Amino acid sequence: MRQVNVKNIKFGDKQKLVLIAGPCVIESESACLETAGKIKRIAEGQGIPFIFKSSFDKANRLSIDSYRGPGLKKGLAILKSVKQQLKVPILSDVHCIQDIPAASDVLDIIQIPAFLCRQTDIVVAAAKTGKVVNIKKGQFLAPWDILPIIKKIESTGNKNILITERGVSFGYNNLVTDFRSLGIMRDFGYPVIYDATHSVQLPGGKGSCSGGQSEFVSGLSRAAVAFGCDGLFLEVHLDPANAPCDAANMINLKELETLLKQVKKIKAATE
Repeated sequence: MRQVNVKNIKFGDKQKLVLIAGPCVIESESACLETAGKIKRIAEGQGIPFIFKSSFDKANRLSIDSYRGPGLKKGLAILKSVKQQLKVPILSDVHCIQDIPAASDVLDIIQIPAFLCRQTDIVVAAAKTGKVVNIKKGQFLAPWDILPIIKKIESTGNKNILITERGVSFGYNNLVTDFRSLGIMRDFGYPVIYDATHSVQLPGGKGSCSGGQSEFVSGLSRAAVAFGCDGLFLEVHLDPANAPCDAANMINLKELETLLKQVKKIKAATE
């Protein structure tokens, strides 16, 4: 497997499990700094490398009334502040080609959202920045369908690629995880991340917004690490019940330390 480096963090075989975590969407600079700071302390306490994630614009919400975040300019300024003050790498998603130049100046990892993973132009534009590109496998794709998308990124000469599993559609308003996909996609030669919080999402489950079953996040995380993945993607919030976005599938920060202790032991047992 190819090793992918993000600052001093290494993804790949025989490397530490990496945590990508943060609130679904940016709510304020103070909230981001507080959440990222607390996650960093918890992760450092377990010896787990940490990358902060939050979205500056959630352009793929179901309802026109859904909270999208502060937007490109303000959102990137907040992420830059978190990066500089806390000295952590930053991941966020882009939803249009025009945002990529500005985003690449701040982000260490450019994420291609699941719904856009087959959009050639945005995938290639992200790849041309030379940044690490995280492909969120669409919930409508089989694991082997990710290979042509990898080839799109490789066509630019960029081989800094991560692949993220976030569940697959299982009927209406429901997702299920097929853990075989982790092994299938890792065989393509790049590190694979398991997104445990979006895998428990119930898309459109509340009519105009998504529902979720956050009570299953810990169990699925443990299973993914036992099966074999290179990192965990977790949306974490100080008060999920009152979060403006993805409230039903994010986990409370209070649960994070226990979960990291568990997956760290599982990771060690599989080595």
